[in-house]
Amino acid sequence: MNEGAPRRGADGSALPLADVTVVGLEQAVAGPYATRQLADLGARVIKVEHPDGGDFARAYDDVVAGQSSVFVWLNRGKESVQLDLKTDAGRAILDELLTAADVFVANLSPRALAELRLDAGALRATHPSLITCTISGYAPDGPQPGKKAYDALVQAETGLMALTGWPGAPAKTGISVADIAAGSFAYSGVLAALRHRDRTGETLPVHVPLFAALTEWMAYPLYYTTHGGKAPAPMGTAHPTIAPYGAMPTADGRRLMIAVQNDREWHRLCAEVLGTRELLDNPRLATNGLRVEHRAELDSLLDNAFRALPEAVLVERLESARIAWARLNDIGDLARHPELAAPDRWLDTPIPAGRIRTLAPVAAPGGRMAREGEVPALGQHTASVLAELAARRKETA
Repeated sequence: MNEGAPRRGADGSALPLADVTVVGLEQAVAGPYATRQLADLGARVIKVEHPDGGDFARAYDDVVAGQSSVFVWLNRGKESVQLDLKTDAGRAILDELLTAADVFVANLSPRALAELRLDAGALRATHPSLITCTISGYAPDGPQPGKKAYDALVQAETGLMALTGWPGAPAKTGISVADIAAGSFAYSGVLAALRHRDRTGETLPVHVPLFAALTEWMAYPLYYTTHGGKAPAPMGTAHPTIAPYGAMPTADGRRLMIAVQNDREWHRLCAEVLGTRELLDNPRLATNGLRVEHRAELDSLLDNAFRALPEAVLVERLESARIAWARLNDIGDLARHPELAAPDRWLDTPIPAGRIRTLAPVAAPGGRMAREGEVPALGQHTASVLAELAARRKETA
């Protein structure tokens, strides 16, 4: 069942997932992020939404020509079908969709899926060739399967907030990293399950808890703490074991990130960028270990040295001295970033009110991607999909 979605690239080339149909029972971020990436590679994604408002991310804001910025980000290239799964008719239609699908992705709670008989065990019995990918907050067989797990709560529970911000001032990250991590693992898990099914005929389920996904991203500080006996401290823009490393002020009010990886670079920073002997001649700053030990003194000296020079001069000297640097940009700066100026970084994407630019997918094999995927209005494809199912029933009658 793969009609309706863009099946070929702009030049007519076959897309990597052109023969894959995905049904998504999804809300917000984690599930939609996984299925949007599948859609980007050519999979047909049928998004099942409740008649009463659909995916609640549709209502987060209306800044993208009347559409939610979150929804636009996560739902390009999908078809929206409204079904009330608590009715016999709605559930029967979903079963028809699943019969013709390759993958089912859901990020409802394990309890809700079990009540709907849409958990992996139930679907294995009724749809044995269907790859089921479920996303939940915590492991269904763990100690707290029903615990609510919004993104910020998982950031807190996994210790990420304790590493973010400054000492005594924990902070969440500015984006939904727990949801994004889970959606990324769901995407890769589905691809692996498809490969395994096509190679062996065996269908394997995929399950991704948000807590497990973000804990994997936290493995480095977890190992550091459990084996070293001391947890790394939050350090703002600095690095716990390298100095200098972090944001520095400039004479014109900007801030530049620098990263000095070894003593050779330290000498070049002092001599070629800052032009000062005071730093080089200071025995308390002679090695990275000493600079980390005397970080407060180092930061004060560097702050004064950097404030004496405008950004343009510093950038020229950092480049010449081969010191790693970056501008500490805000989101407006990102929108104007030269790396995003190339036309191939963007797609021209239809939305209900017209067309907008959306970021092209990353890591599309050979650059092949679905380029005309639209962001659907709520229930936009209900009639066409129901007609398709009716025609299929007639063919098999």
